[in-house]
Amino acid sequence: MQRLSTRDPEFEKAFARLVRERRESDENVARDVSLILADVRNRGDEAVAELTQRFDGHDLNGDSSWRIELSTCREAFDALNPSLRAALELAAERIRAYHEAQRPVDRDFTDEAGVRLGAKWTAVDAAGLYVPGGRAAYPSSLLMNAIPAKVAGVERLVVVTPSPKGAINPLVLAAAHLAGVDEIWRIGGAQAIGALAYGTQRIRAVDVITGPGNAWVAEAKRQLYGVVGIDMVAGPSEILVIADAKNEPEWIAADLLSQAEHDPSSQSILITDDPVFADTVADRVGVEISMLQTARVAEQSWKKHGVIIEVGSLDEAPRLANALAAEHVEIATDDPEALFARIRHAGSVFLGRHTPEAVGDYVAGPNHVLPTGRRARFASGLSVLDFMKRTSFIQLNEQALTAIGPAAVALAEAEGLPAHARSIETRLGI
Repeated sequence: MQRLSTRDPEFEKAFARLVRERRESDENVARDVSLILADVRNRGDEAVAELTQRFDGHDLNGDSSWRIELSTCREAFDALNPSLRAALELAAERIRAYHEAQRPVDRDFTDEAGVRLGAKWTAVDAAGLYVPGGRAAYPSSLLMNAIPAKVAGVERLVVVTPSPKGAINPLVLAAAHLAGVDEIWRIGGAQAIGALAYGTQRIRAVDVITGPGNAWVAEAKRQLYGVVGIDMVAGPSEILVIADAKNEPEWIAADLLSQAEHDPSSQSILITDDPVFADTVADRVGVEISMLQTARVAEQSWKKHGVIIEVGSLDEAPRLANALAAEHVEIATDDPEALFARIRHAGSVFLGRHTPEAVGDYVAGPNHVLPTGRRARFASGLSVLDFMKRTSFIQLNEQALTAIGPAAVALAEAEGLPAHARSIETRLGI
């Protein structure tokens, strides 16, 4: 774990290295993914089956069917422990309510020149949702991807999820039922992304692919952008906690580990203005790790990528936070709004001492699919808009064309495009 202090003369150099640090896929991953995608494009189902056998250890054509029946999802939902079913339903309800408020409004108006202008929003026809199933199974991710798509009006929702040795977490199936998914396929990895983008003999292509995954999944989405739309290229999870000494050290330690346990490449950073508190949290992290079933992963992440930054005042924190542009930012202070007002780059912000990031992963409502790797500088979390597109429209009558057409003719001629100019001139009788 790295310790930095803004009082150190070498701080800016060390912090710049931290900002530049890359924890994502390398050239070998890009090369391997390119080969996988080409294979899926050329051989379709045959390639997907072979790759699934190699990476997930089960035979799609023998051990189990390619596709999971929706009735199986309903059975998994009905079989849930009542308290777990209620928790899943609460999460779905809150996610749906939050995303319904994101639905964009069509525009239709006539300006002073008499030109009718506007835009209408429509959903894509089909969306592919990737749900991880390797290191952990995430029913919450399924809800976070499928519900916004349904709210947007997507007609065909297709889930792909790896099933090592043929097994799929029943919670994922229950979440698929609750979210109204239309198809579920037992495939994962880059080959699943390729199947969704190109289509195979069994799986029809989709228009947009969303959802988190490992480095191979993220790289496949990156390479296929343009063939399909994607939500983002997601990297390892990250959390930045800005906290003063009034916090309970074990709360902050647990918050830091909530992301560290995802993956050895995840990153947890604490910014505090109290060196004693920093020491106490660092010690408490060790205690908390020892109590986790995910201790091995969390410890690797914390030792390799964990950082504690000591500042002279928390007023310094927003500048550092904006440079880091972290996926998750917690502000655990008496007046979180004061710091929040100065934070411009973050995937999602959690305000106050009683708002752990983990509540946002499940039941708060906003989406937990968020930009990582400093992409919060220019990107936002998954939303209804990722499953929709805007079509503008224009309507002119003779009077309106007379009012603005000559300017268009002048510009077309200046650009050396006489046919453009002619299509307007003929209507104006010029």
